[in-house]
Amino acid sequence: MQHTIVILDGYTENPGDLSWDGFAELGSLTVYDRTKEEDILSRIGDADIVITNKTPLSREVIEQAPNIKYIGVLATGYNVVDTQAAKEKGIPVCNIPTYGTDAVAQFAFALLLEIAHHVQHHSDAVKQGRWTSSPDFCFWDYPLIELAGKTMGLIGYGRIGQAVARIARAFGMLVIAYDSYQDPKHQDVYVSLDELLQRSDVISLHCPLFEATKGIINKDSIAKMKDGVIILNNSRGPLIVEQDLADALNSGKVYAAGLDVVSTEPITKDNPLLTAKNCLITPHISWAPKESRQRLMDIAVDNLRSFLAGKSKNVVNA
Repeated sequence: MQHTIVILDGYTENPGDLSWDGFAELGSLTVYDRTKEEDILSRIGDADIVITNKTPLSREVIEQAPNIKYIGVLATGYNVVDTQAAKEKGIPVCNIPTYGTDAVAQFAFALLLEIAHHVQHHSDAVKQGRWTSSPDFCFWDYPLIELAGKTMGLIGYGRIGQAVARIARAFGMLVIAYDSYQDPKHQDVYVSLDELLQRSDVISLHCPLFEATKGIINKDSIAKMKDGVIILNNSRGPLIVEQDLADALNSGKVYAAGLDVVSTEPITKDNPLLTAKNCLITPHISWAPKESRQRLMDIAVDNLRSFLAGKSKNVVNA
């Protein structure tokens, strides 16, 4: 049987530097860079294999596309798919559970090191002639921060949290962590959430978005933190109540924030963090090094190949 495969929004995964050949070997392939909501059904057409990243597959879409046999998500998060509707129709939904651990951990420190040193700003200042005209042999416009001896508090201590911990320790930081699930192998690192908030110089978020974690950073939790704390988030935007963080940045309670995610993406013009003091915001790119995206591609193809062989893996709606 010749399978018909449609990829609804392939551009962010593969803007042209990777190959879709792995999918093409498994069926007749059509790739769309982006798909508007009103075009989803027509582009799925008679396809039996549908691959999406952020294009939503609602109950209505799933019920009106009768040939779908498999839905693959080019991401770890799968909230864009109505997994229950797919389950009712016997359609497995498969995600990519881990592919960018090292890239995301590295990016958390890219944010932190920029806050600590403002490298780009000072490089720009040199090129603008400010060093040439300086009466002193050096200058700096922001406090420069040494990380050694500081306490890194990790909210979430799964694969990514543990990878961040390894980097933090290499910088000479003390690591503590809060997680609702505590692995016995790491008992020495766990503390309560309140203790983490009170002790940490840097707080980095690496937990999933659940009802219990939504808004975990808010005015009440911020009030328990040290004055001058640094907050990092390259996990999920809704973990933070954004107005509360903006207020804390503007008051100086929080010294700086480094964010790769926000509550609504792309970011809206009225997001209060856009005008908050000392707030770095990048456009959800922690996951996006080529090596990481290639890994994602390989796993996505393997997921589909396994399904076609009758041995589905990484099914999120079993």
